[in-house]
Amino acid sequence: MEKNTSLELFDGQLIRVEWDSEKEKYWFSVVDVIAVLNDSDYQTARKYWKVLKGRLVKEGFEVVTNCYQLKLVSPDGKKRLTDVADLEQLFRIIQTIPSKKAEPVKRWLADVGHQRVDQMIDPELTFQMAVDDYRRLGYPEKWIENRLKSIRTRNELTNEWKRSGVTETKDFAILTNILTKAWSGMTTGEYKQFKGLTKESLRDNMTNLELALNTLAEAATTEISKHRNPKTMGENRQVAQNGGHAAKIARLDIEKQIKRSVISSQRASEHFDIDGDVETKSLPEKE
Repeated sequence: MEKNTSLELFDGQLIRVEWDSEKEKYWFSVVDVIAVLNDSDYQTARKYWKVLKGRLVKEGFEVVTNCYQLKLVSPDGKKRLTDVADLEQLFRIIQTIPSKKAEPVKRWLADVGHQRVDQMIDPELTFQMAVDDYRRLGYPEKWIENRLKSIRTRNELTNEWKRSGVTETKDFAILTNILTKAWSGMTTGEYKQFKGLTKESLRDNMTNLELALNTLAEAATTEISKHRNPKTMGENRQVAQNGGHAAKIARLDIEKQIKRSVISSQRASEHFDIDGDVETKSLPEKE
């Protein structure tokens, strides 16, 4: 069962969300939603939910009796079993909590679910939303075109890694670092530090050339993997190294022609003279 965990933002507060592709539904952290409804911190919301849950169980409230749990990352950074609810269950729980935010939260939850269903029916909506966001932020059209190509290429690579047995999030990160270092000379973390980034997206702050070379590295890795059909993490590491090296050869040839390094310390906002806060832009789903 494939799941994709993310953080959604409502009125400045984070809500942990997990998409279940098998059941085709979202699971929302109940505690996080309660924290929003009551304007409380995580620990206070946990205590509130414990008391409320106990009362509702005694009353025979079916939704709470059938409560589902998933391992989600807690504020302390550790994965812990957390009570989650789908949209229908969460709406019924919200009805038991007196809060002036109840209706806005319900509308927000419905909108999150609706967007996901729309994107499943027509995946191109995901890309159109990305295009609209990038245009609003002032990115050039050519860069946007290259960015969307990179998203598609990245998705193809992650699907290929999954096919070859890669399942752990840390392993995806390891392979990405190997690939990135092979073509650029830096791991993803080192590359972000070089550009002065912290939580911002590295790809959203690449120049056209950087983006093109990164896309080439990922496309090459995908094709090499399909040809070699790796079965172990060690074999996948070698494939990522070879794919990244192919892009490195292209980078070195370009640098020889233009007499300067392709790797830039500039962020996209500096390179393209973009107005506004580019750094807070989130990546489209699955990347």
